[in-house]
Amino acid sequence: MESLLFWIVLFSLLGGVLSVLAASTFLLLPERVRSRILPALVSFAIGALLGAAFLGLIPHALEYPGVKGAHGIGIAVLAGLLIFFVMEKLVLWRHCHSDQCEAHVPDFDHSKEKAAASLILIGDGVHNLVDGVLIAAAFVTDFHLGIVTSLAIIAHEIPQEVGDFAILLHGGFSRSKALLFNALSSLTTIVGGVAAYFFLKEVLSIVPYVLSIAAASFIYIAVADLIPGLHRRTDISGSIQQLLLIIAGVLVIYVTHSTLH
Repeated sequence: MESLLFWIVLFSLLGGVLSVLAASTFLLLPERVRSRILPALVSFAIGALLGAAFLGLIPHALEYPGVKGAHGIGIAVLAGLLIFFVMEKLVLWRHCHSDQCEAHVPDFDHSKEKAAASLILIGDGVHNLVDGVLIAAAFVTDFHLGIVTSLAIIAHEIPQEVGDFAILLHGGFSRSKALLFNALSSLTTIVGGVAAYFFLKEVLSIVPYVLSIAAASFIYIAVADLIPGLHRRTDISGSIQQLLLIIAGVLVIYVTHSTLH
């Protein structure tokens, strides 16, 4: 059993860190190139977040063993949206002193971007925690299933991590900070894997609701924080480009999930 724990920790580490490192190649691009493609990546990130929520996390929550109907999952998603609304309010209050943000729209927009960056780290941490639980559950069931599940997680996390980097940079993070905080967020995969190994029966019962809250965080960030920023650009060609990039983000998540499941 100790060797099994070793493999769970190893693949949890690989599942979190490898996806971050693969996506971090974006940070190696010159500043001039990154500034030009960053708006496009934000649009792509919206699609990836919505795709991960509606095509991955929520369906998995609904299909999870022991879940009876969609009512409980719906409540969990709704509760998650309200929780992240309150959390964003707290972040905005922290970044936005007195009433300056309401008086100066650019200040408020910048605070919203910072809030989105903070929330994406929290939501990603929850998502990675669940990934660790899934890896452990797969290894306990069958060793080969554990390896396949780990590879699937690495593959579907890469496009999402690219979008996360775009959101962090858009929110004012430096390249080094974006890499550091995303890597730290990915380490929750190990926490989830170890916790599931020791408390598998207890942890598995709450997995679908944790998945639902992670989905709520992605939906909230995409709809409340990122999409309003796209409306600053109102020309037809720019709007079409944004829509196509959002669809591309959704399709990448869809193809990845379809291929690996």
